[in-house]
Amino acid sequence: MTYQPRPDIAQRFAEIHPPLDTQAALAEAARCLYCFDAPCTAACPTHIDVPRFIKKIATGNLRGSALGILDANILGASCSRVCPVEVLCEGACVMHRYNKQPIEIARLQRHAMDHFYSNGAELLLPTAPQRTERIACIGAGPAALACAAELRKRGYSVTIFESRLLPGGLNTYGVAEYKLRPPDSLREVALIESLGVEFRFGITVGTEITLEDLERDYAAIFLAVGLGGTEPLGIPGENQAHVVDALRFIADYKTAQTISVGHKVAVVGGGNTAIDAANAAIRLGADEVYMIYRRSEREMPAFRFEYENAKLEGVRFRFLTQPVAILPNAMHPAAASRSPSPDRIS
Repeated sequence: MTYQPRPDIAQRFAEIHPPLDTQAALAEAARCLYCFDAPCTAACPTHIDVPRFIKKIATGNLRGSALGILDANILGASCSRVCPVEVLCEGACVMHRYNKQPIEIARLQRHAMDHFYSNGAELLLPTAPQRTERIACIGAGPAALACAAELRKRGYSVTIFESRLLPGGLNTYGVAEYKLRPPDSLREVALIESLGVEFRFGITVGTEITLEDLERDYAAIFLAVGLGGTEPLGIPGENQAHVVDALRFIADYKTAQTISVGHKVAVVGGGNTAIDAANAAIRLGADEVYMIYRRSEREMPAFRFEYENAKLEGVRFRFLTQPVAILPNAMHPAAASRSPSPDRIS
């Protein structure tokens, strides 16, 4: 589980939401009203007790704040970076009622989690009877990691089988570098491994091990195999070497750390992953990046804040445009990247 980032990649992908320093975090935490009915907590899919962890930050108890977050969400660090908080907890903040900026919940959560990981990242399992049943998880992405952590809390033995050489799934391979870097994903995996979860890398179920073997050796199997392959566009020219899907493009520059994009890049689709690919192409040095979407701006499925950020990055948009073919003589290296979102052109 080793990974060595290239300095030039890190320089190109400065974080869009940098961390708060201590004084800024204390000032932001002091703005919170600590609502007893906490609409932010209700809006959080993992129901983190937001007022509670922010109050602990305000009183200087950063480890206590982090432990409260982890109790609800073992992947609290990555979620603080990638969750669409504008439409979740921060979108529900009562400050909106007073025409004030919502509390920066995500950056406060990151502040607590960064402190936790910078100071030992020790997490003790609750006292639970040790069970004899062994559980297998197929895939090492966020779903399997969260499942494995919860099972260990309940005393089960867990083994995660992963076909790739690095764990973390989308967090490691598929989330844009300026949101979540591989080392930040891998440190969460290390925390889960410290709970006693076993990892077996380079194991493809059906090849290196059969499903029958797993059914024989494990009491239960949790399937967390991810999104699967992307659908084809169904147009001539899409099988050329420099036409890649957006997730592969992001994985290539994040983990293989290839940076050749050519002068012009076209991204077909209008989802959040398509925007991540387009922004990445800009940061990797493309002179012109276009997002081509078959519907209108209003119908684009990407979050509005992602769209606005892409415009600031320099991405150009072509709406109500549907590609009918990809011509070889128009191609530059990595000249097209297709979105795996449900609204891709097919």
